[in-house]
Amino acid sequence: MSDDLLAKASITVAVPPAKAWHALVDPATIKQCMFGTDVITDWREGSPIVWKGEWKGKSYEDKGVVLQCKPERVLQYTHFSPLSGQPDKAENYHTVTIQLSGERDQTHISLVQDNNPTKQARDHSQKNWETMLAGLKQFLER
Repeated sequence: MSDDLLAKASITVAVPPAKAWHALVDPATIKQCMFGTDVITDWREGSPIVWKGEWKGKSYEDKGVVLQCKPERVLQYTHFSPLSGQPDKAENYHTVTIQLSGERDQTHISLVQDNNPTKQARDHSQKNWETMLAGLKQFLER
């Protein structure tokens, strides 16, 4: 996968890493900051993860697997959406990697999503992640 097809987004929030981490794994916060999605998982490495909701008038149930869960440092999971129109095969899953760094009252959150098939798909995903991170920042800093 070439680097130019990676969707990337990052933001710095004025909260400690522990608070930013909690927001990234808390179902209630995820629902508020991630387009109203309900997430179901225990956040253990190897565990399934499911996102359910409605997007542009269509119900969806996306899925994946938690790959890494290192509190206050790294959250990584696979993601597949049937709304993509692609078959449910390993080659159609994205890997989303969220890294946190910082201390005291500042946390930098960087996110990378791989396996975008085109630049248009990458740009769409990147815009969604930027919107989600901006909403997370607004939620955390209020």
